[in-house]
Amino acid sequence: MKSTISTPYFLVDETRLVQNLEILRQVADQAGCKILLAQKAFSMFSCYPLLRRYLAGSTASGLYEARLGKEHFGGETHVFSPAYKPEEFQELLNYADHFVFNSPRQLQKFGPAAKAAGKAVGLRVNPECSTQEGHAIYDPCAPGSRLGTTLANFDERLLPLLDGLHFHTLCEQNSDDLETTVAAFEEKFGRYLHGLKWINLGGGHHITRKDYDRERLVRIVKHLKDTYQVEVYLEPGEAVVLNAGFLVTSVLETLHNGMDIAILDTSAACHMPDVLEMPYRPPLKNSGESGEKAYTYRLGGPTCLAGDVIGDYSFDATLNEGDRLVFEDMALYTMVKTNTFNGMPLPAIVWRDANGQEKLVKAFGYEDFKNRLS
Repeated sequence: MKSTISTPYFLVDETRLVQNLEILRQVADQAGCKILLAQKAFSMFSCYPLLRRYLAGSTASGLYEARLGKEHFGGETHVFSPAYKPEEFQELLNYADHFVFNSPRQLQKFGPAAKAAGKAVGLRVNPECSTQEGHAIYDPCAPGSRLGTTLANFDERLLPLLDGLHFHTLCEQNSDDLETTVAAFEEKFGRYLHGLKWINLGGGHHITRKDYDRERLVRIVKHLKDTYQVEVYLEPGEAVVLNAGFLVTSVLETLHNGMDIAILDTSAACHMPDVLEMPYRPPLKNSGESGEKAYTYRLGGPTCLAGDVIGDYSFDATLNEGDRLVFEDMALYTMVKTNTFNGMPLPAIVWRDANGQEKLVKAFGYEDFKNRLS
């Protein structure tokens, strides 16, 4: 992957993106469901004309994402927030078609206005069924969760306001975990779904992963449709752009302190914060685990944060100043989370089309850092 574009930069590959989209459209057609883009994972809106050829619309976590989806994606625009700001809700009515509320109180407060404006109204429920391992920060069913209404807090008197129910409990998971969750949902909330118009199964479905059981997903969706006579929505983010993006970086310096260390021009803290938050070890092209290949390096960023470390990787040859490294699967939850801590420049955004031609979509500079805070 050779390029004259200065590092660091994100690169999104059209061919890989279309491969994911084709799979998602096939699932939607086979299951008879609607699949939406979760913009919280990927909101590179220059791609939206392509994405909307395959997907039914977009989902948003608040005002700005809803506006972006309405203005640039089209189709259906769905929004969910743990709590809506009263001063923003009226504007949201201009953008969103579906409003999902987090609690009976929020539903009672804002639902009538949404209903009067002709919007679909839903409630997020918490089936209290944890299926995740090792990602507690992303488990909406964890004890004390602020996300979703438990059965104990469900208010049947508000059913006349509802068009649908929503749950989101998964993170990078297969359809067996969805099946477990759906069973828990049906046991607690299934009786309320009769007479409603739709159910939204949220995100976290790794539909485009090679080992994902899509046949099981289709069976689950068809079961819900046949049993309750409802429209079914899925709102994956990662699955849309899984393995379709890269972060290209350069080695600035190498040093030795008990082990070999390479300082890169990209930062875990600034450019891929999930490495520290989740945490996880991002895949790196042509590398191995620590000690697997001849030369092992600890890769770190150029910020002052001592823990700005991406991980330990091994290589067939020594790393040298100017060498380019390519982190993989970097389209999701990366570009949307970048920040300018320490005055770090934001990575540029590059598009590689189906012919292999690379185009600079967006570059960032000093003004982008300066204008954030005053």
